[in-house]
Amino acid sequence: MTALNSRSVTPFDMGILKLKNRMALAPMTRVSATDSGDATPAMARYYERFARGGFGVLITEGIYTDRQYAQGYLNQPGITDSEQALAWRAVVEAIHRHESAAIAQIMHAGALSQANRFVEQSAGPSAIRPKGEQMKFYHGKGAYRVPQAMSDEDVADAIDGFAQAAKRAVEIAGFDGVEIHGANGYLLDQFMTDYSNQREDRWGGDVRQRLSLTLEVIAAVKKVVGPSPVGVRISQGKVNDFQHKWAGGEHDAQAIFGSLAHAGVDFIHVTEHQAWQPAFIGNEASLVTLARRYAPGVTLIANGGVQDAASVEQALQAGADIVAVGKAALANPDLLQRLLDGRAPEHFDPSVLAPIANIKESELN
Repeated sequence: MTALNSRSVTPFDMGILKLKNRMALAPMTRVSATDSGDATPAMARYYERFARGGFGVLITEGIYTDRQYAQGYLNQPGITDSEQALAWRAVVEAIHRHESAAIAQIMHAGALSQANRFVEQSAGPSAIRPKGEQMKFYHGKGAYRVPQAMSDEDVADAIDGFAQAAKRAVEIAGFDGVEIHGANGYLLDQFMTDYSNQREDRWGGDVRQRLSLTLEVIAAVKKVVGPSPVGVRISQGKVNDFQHKWAGGEHDAQAIFGSLAHAGVDFIHVTEHQAWQPAFIGNEASLVTLARRYAPGVTLIANGGVQDAASVEQALQAGADIVAVGKAALANPDLLQRLLDGRAPEHFDPSVLAPIANIKESELN
C-alpha cells in the first residue's frame, strides 16, 4: 500500500480560512435531524469523529434554507430560524475542538423534494416531472411529483432563503464558511439543466442564462456573510440522473466555471463519479482539470471515487487544491492517518445506509 505524499497534509489558506491540511469530508445526506429539522447531539458526535480523525475541513450534509419549498427529506436538518441555527452550534463546536474547519452546505431541493413539512406541493423551474424515482433510503417511494413552475416571487423567495440561511450559519451557528449546493439535481442544478428548465424568461435560455439563478444566490450570500468563504458545489450527474452530461461539453464547462469565477466565489467543489476521469467523450480533460482551466484563481475541491492514496494523488494532479472524501470516510473516519501510515483503508459497507441512511449507533463509537 502506497503511503500518502506530503502535499495533501500541508496547510492551505482558503481566503481568510486557514486549513490544517487539504483533506475534506464531503457532504452526505444522513436524515438524522429531529422532525422539526434541528441538528441533534448524535449529529455532533458523528461529525466530531471525522474531525478527530484528521480531516482539515468538514462540509455538512445539505441544510434546507427556507420554510417554503426548500426541504427535500424527512428528518433533513434546516437552518430557517435562530432555533435551528443554535442547534448547529454544538456540531460546529465539536468540529472546532479538533482544529478542523466547518462549512455549512445550504440547499434547496426544488422538484426533487420527497417530503416537506411546510407545503404539500414541490416547485422547480418548469412543471416537468423529474426523472427516476424517489430514493427509498431517504424515506422516498414511487415517482417524483410534478412540480409547479416557480413564479418570479418564488424565485426571489428562494434567493432570500439562501442568503438568510447563510447569515444564520455564520453569525449564529458559528460556521467558518458556506457552500451553496448547485449540484446533484437539486434546485439550482435544475435551473442550470437544459431538460428541466424550459423557461422563456430571464431564468431560461442558454447555459449562461440558466446559470443566472446560481449567480444571483452567490451575490446575495456574499453580501451577508462578510469575509467568510463562500463556495458552490457543481456536478454533471444527479441523484436521479446519474449519467447526465452537459450537452455543450467543454464549451459549457467554460461558461459555467468562468461565470462562477467572475462571480467571486472563494471555492468551487466539483463532484463526479471519479474526479480524475475524462468529463466528456472525445476530451481527455476531467471536470476538475476544466474547472482549473477556466477558474484559475479559485480554490478547487474535488470529490468522487477518492478512496486511497493513489486516487488522492490523481485528484491533486488533475488540478484540485483540496480532496473531499465521502464513502471512504464513512468506512474510515481516520482515513488521513491510515493513508499516511500506508495502511489499507477499510472497505465501505453499504449496509450502513440501509434501510434508511440515518446515522447508526455503530458510527458514534
